[in-house]
Amino acid sequence: MLETCVPTGVELKDTGFGYTLSLIGGKYKMIIMYKLSDNKVMRHNELKRSIGIISFKTLSIMLKELEADGLIIRKEFPQIPPKVEYSLSERGLSLLPLLNMMCEWGEKNSSRTLEVLECKA
Repeated sequence: MLETCVPTGVELKDTGFGYTLSLIGGKYKMIIMYKLSDNKVMRHNELKRSIGIISFKTLSIMLKELEADGLIIRKEFPQIPPKVEYSLSERGLSLLPLLNMMCEWGEKNSSRTLEVLECKA
């Protein structure tokens, strides 16, 4: 299947596969999208607490990149103190089936699952 997605002689970055990776690649982008899919709307500190290991600066950078790519919506409320909420855009929501497939694959192929299958054999 990837042979048609990344033809011989074509650079990965010039393919649909490469483009998708450029949008969701990296350590935290898929995690952020997963958290937003569960909670619908989250504020910066909520996201940081739910992810745990991400720094404030890294989260800010990832959110800006996801917003620039049209995958999340940043809604700012004019109040004091400032309030900003993040949610998935329609474009971001369209990637959820891909994230779900990755989750299913991980469940089927994790070392935990494979150990259970080996014990049954």
